Amino acid sequence: MSFDRILVVDWSAASSPSPAKPSADAIWIATAEVGTGTVTTAYHRTRDAAETTLKAAITAALNAGERLLIGFDFPFGYPAGFAAQICGARDPLALWDWLTSHIEDAADNTNNRFRLAAEINAGLPGIGPFWGRPRNLKLPDLPEKGTARHGHPFAERRAVEALVTSAQPVWKLYTTGSVGSQSLLGLPVLSRLRRTYPAQIAAWPFEPWAEAPVVLAEVYPSLLAQQVKAAITDGAIKDEVQVRLLSTALARLARDEMLAPLFAPDAPDKVLAEEGWILGAGHEAALAAALRAPLIPPRLRDDCFAMPQGVTWVPVDDALDRLQSALRPITGTETLPLAQADARVLAAPAMARRSNPPRANAAVDGYGFAHAATGAGVQRLPLIDGRAAAGQPHAGAVPHGQAIRILTGAILPEGVDTVVLEEDCATDGGTVAFDGPVKPNANTRRAGEDVAEGAQALPAGHRLRAPDLALLSALGVAEVSAYRPLRVGVLSTGDEIVGNPASPAAPHQIYDANRPMLLALAKAWGYVPVDLGHAPDRPARIAAKLGQGARKADVILTSGGASAGDEDHVSKLLSERGTLFSWRIAVKPGRPLALAMWEGTPVFGLPGNPVAAMVCALIFARPAFSLMAGAGWAQPLAFTVPAAFSKTKKAGRREYLRARLNAEGAADVFASEGSGRISGLSWATGLVELPDGALTVTPGTPVRFLPYEGFGVA
Repeated sequence: MSFDRILVVDWSAASSPSPAKPSADAIWIATAEVGTGTVTTAYHRTRDAAETTLKAAITAALNAGERLLIGFDFPFGYPAGFAAQICGARDPLALWDWLTSHIEDAADNTNNRFRLAAEINAGLPGIGPFWGRPRNLKLPDLPEKGTARHGHPFAERRAVEALVTSAQPVWKLYTTGSVGSQSLLGLPVLSRLRRTYPAQIAAWPFEPWAEAPVVLAEVYPSLLAQQVKAAITDGAIKDEVQVRLLSTALARLARDEMLAPLFAPDAPDKVLAEEGWILGAGHEAALAAALRAPLIPPRLRDDCFAMPQGVTWVPVDDALDRLQSALRPITGTETLPLAQADARVLAAPAMARRSNPPRANAAVDGYGFAHAATGAGVQRLPLIDGRAAAGQPHAGAVPHGQAIRILTGAILPEGVDTVVLEEDCATDGGTVAFDGPVKPNANTRRAGEDVAEGAQALPAGHRLRAPDLALLSALGVAEVSAYRPLRVGVLSTGDEIVGNPASPAAPHQIYDANRPMLLALAKAWGYVPVDLGHAPDRPARIAAKLGQGARKADVILTSGGASAGDEDHVSKLLSERGTLFSWRIAVKPGRPLALAMWEGTPVFGLPGNPVAAMVCALIFARPAFSLMAGAGWAQPLAFTVPAAFSKTKKAGRREYLRARLNAEGAADVFASEGSGRISGLSWATGLVELPDGALTVTPGTPVRFLPYEGFGVA
């Protein structure tokens, strides 16, 4: 029973968008990765937004060759006989399709479920079976209370609900536990998913599912009612807890190859084929046992930064390769409005909800007509009354052999496939004349020529920028699934450091330059900077700050104390109470880079010298953080320019020189290579990278220039 990913969906039948702030009685989707234990939850305000997310998840899984199980918390089938009464066949999937053609469910959640239920009731004997509606909704064929029903031909419950007695009947449409409304509005979504991905999705237990890439199944989070109750703390939302715990349990059972019994209920085939079943019903003990393992967020291995034995000096490329293989994304995901998504990293592909342009339209101001009505030489076409403009479409068709005044962006009326530029035409108001022949479809844009509806607009892992927001807005994408921003803790250490530049400093003290620099870098990279302040050279104080960082941040940057001297308390503390790997990197400036784990949180120990700290942050921390944030490994922008300096470099270390381009486009370097000359960082607009081997540079020698902008530093 092999699945790579488990999704559990808590559906909603709300008739308006749920609150912007995550809340109960809305749609929650939990995603659990089988094997890693990673579980994320996302909140959706509308069914339309949730359907978009589900399509994105299915597309991503199919593209990645992963197998996906998606559980929905509403009945997939009705008591025996209902499908046959409505569709003429005892086929629940035919009923799904029938509901799809009769349910009206708008993007803002307004829907016709109560009226449709009343219409169904009206066509059946007796009163019922559906019941429940708002008191002010006058629908005589839909009783307000279940006790008002009589004479209808269907059982109150499905066979599985005799086993799961707390489940509500599918006929109930209003008030607490109204799963009937959820089914009426949810089954059309399942039907559309099956149509969107033909032969890729199987609905359990109605279809052969054992080899299907994507399996849809009915679930019931209250099978874990006791565990959910125990897990709810102050401020927790029950719906979110339910999907998180059930997805966790199913993922752990899939990992341990214990999921198969949940798919093999002891029920007659006739019941399974018509009424369906709840995944895991009768196996509550197995689900509960799967949760007894502690719910610990996934952590990096304690030895993830270990270098092979015998490695002392680590070349820069080897260090980067090791970081790239050791780290992985560690952040959760959330669904948020597009307007709030600038600089966020997409956790799932953004799919076009409509085409751009949505209809064929004019690319210029001019006159439109059917190309087939024209030929060579001077063309004279009578003009019809009216015009077509952007936002003001022409209602009728343009007769063959006639033309219409049309403006840029206007939808092409019926009968128009070609437009001639206004400047190329002459007109007296009743006729338009121009030289032929004209190319067919000239000066028009076809529907979807930019992006077609349903196509991937942006891939997962893409960091959103202003142009991306424009694209997604044009494609009707109102919400995106994004990784939450990486939280970067920044800590300065050392007795010589004065943290506040407004405070007095003794001659033997210096003001903290590293912390504001590193916090600004984290913010510029789109992360949440977490200021951990300054700690003196006292192990207990440093340990307290690191503990604070482990609780508040996903990764910690420290500066100072990372080497092996008497006062290098950071490296000593990390070695004694954490897991430390001190890398001696063949880089100048920099060299010592402490990489460690503290209470499960990775720590990058940067050199105390601001120039070395900046260089190490740009070269090592930036690509590593990008990977951890879900955007993938970030390669620096680099291009070759002529040198405007002279230098003789020895073999052994890669060197980074503070540099900027002169008026001729050649690279000048700062007058001093001293690591304490902070002014050189400010003077520079980038770095010149010199290779590991020996090199003699003279004016005109090609060198590699890495602009600050390529590191995300404006």
